[in-house]
Amino acid sequence: MNYVSTRGQVSPIGFIDAILMGLADDGGLLVPERIPQVSEDTLKQWQKLTYQELALEVFSLYVNDEIPRADLKKLVDDSYSTFRHEAVTPVLRLHEGRYVLELFHGPTFAFKDIALQFLGNLYSYVSRKTNSIIHILGATSGDTGASAIEGVRGKEGIRICILHPHQKVSKVQELQMTTVDDANVLNLSVEGTFDDCQRIIKELFADVEFKHRYHLRAINSINIARILAQTVYYFYAYFQLANQGIAGKINFSVPTGNFGDIFAGYLAKKMGLPIDQLILATNENNILARFVKDGVYQPGEFRGTHSPSMDIQVASNFERYLFYLYGENSETVTGLMAQFKAEGRIDITGDALKQVQADFGAHSVGNEECLNTISEYHEKHGYLLDPHTACGAAAADKLTPPGEVTVVLSTAHPAKFDEAIRLRNITQTYPSQIQALFGMQQFQKVVGGTNEEIKKELVTFF
Repeated sequence: MNYVSTRGQVSPIGFIDAILMGLADDGGLLVPERIPQVSEDTLKQWQKLTYQELALEVFSLYVNDEIPRADLKKLVDDSYSTFRHEAVTPVLRLHEGRYVLELFHGPTFAFKDIALQFLGNLYSYVSRKTNSIIHILGATSGDTGASAIEGVRGKEGIRICILHPHQKVSKVQELQMTTVDDANVLNLSVEGTFDDCQRIIKELFADVEFKHRYHLRAINSINIARILAQTVYYFYAYFQLANQGIAGKINFSVPTGNFGDIFAGYLAKKMGLPIDQLILATNENNILARFVKDGVYQPGEFRGTHSPSMDIQVASNFERYLFYLYGENSETVTGLMAQFKAEGRIDITGDALKQVQADFGAHSVGNEECLNTISEYHEKHGYLLDPHTACGAAAADKLTPPGEVTVVLSTAHPAKFDEAIRLRNITQTYPSQIQALFGMQQFQKVVGGTNEEIKKELVTFF
């Protein structure tokens, strides 16, 4: 298994080199040279596996023998031993035809832990085996930062710098990142939006000379390891339902801003998992929903919402989808991304747009609809949704045909977003790990949103 760039100007590389490269050196995103196909017989064999056993089988398809199976098993077991639920990502029934896939049982109470606990351990493993320097640079709209820091804090041979938009993440998200006082962690609070942070990251990684000089490694979902790790819970959710006697294709409703989580579902489907509909749920920053409906990919006006982790206009994983939409034609992708850089929009028409609409359903959830969904599920079903999951539930309720089953991905524990929960006069009890954050000293530096200011901080830190 080798990895290639969506823009076609990087020679095929192996798994470890792909993880270390992060963003492809030609500015594109790395994807598998071929997508492994999982047969019906294999699906049946996998159905009885634990989450850890399943993760080992899925990763083995993409790693080859670059990591010996015994070492890979230890990486997987170590990564998911930190989760509070024995199933790692349990599926719960909410009401007839609606289930929730809880992805928040990791150390920072967010779905990002599932990929980043593994990636943190993987980076540590690679650093030891190759005696290489690992300097992680990432941007977060809230959850990635805490999960990434938790995955590598205090680990020898690794330093991590996380950019987050100043005062545009929830208080709990901010505290989870900035109360960490480890020497290998730097938090930069950037004056601007998450899109500004993400742009800076991609442009610094695209500066290949700077990237190589300072040994920059990616923790964001531009790193293919993030996507591969997230495909596992789509398989596991399907198997949990199958073990309850729910057969056939099922739908998944995915809250998304950066297109990574739903792209993992798309990849699982292309591998052979019998997913019926992938429902793309956005908030009022709805570039992706507009793209599915109209074929126009164009940023709109930034809006602050009750689901801040989805307050994103430019989705960094979108290019991976374009690669498959256009038959893995890197020249077409390169042209489209050049057009987007020059004109600020991409237009998809004809058969390509029909394919987009076959691949995804989409619904943009407004602030009031989000809060109404939180209230409704709490009152009718006794289940408290965080505002991101509420967007997924609202989209599922809107787009699921009668008699079909939809699994809503629950991306965060509601305690991380109590500001929104309290707007509906709902009182919740914080988990002890989150309650302990309040009153702790914070460690962060507020900086301007320019590449040069960030470079200056990185040169000093790394």
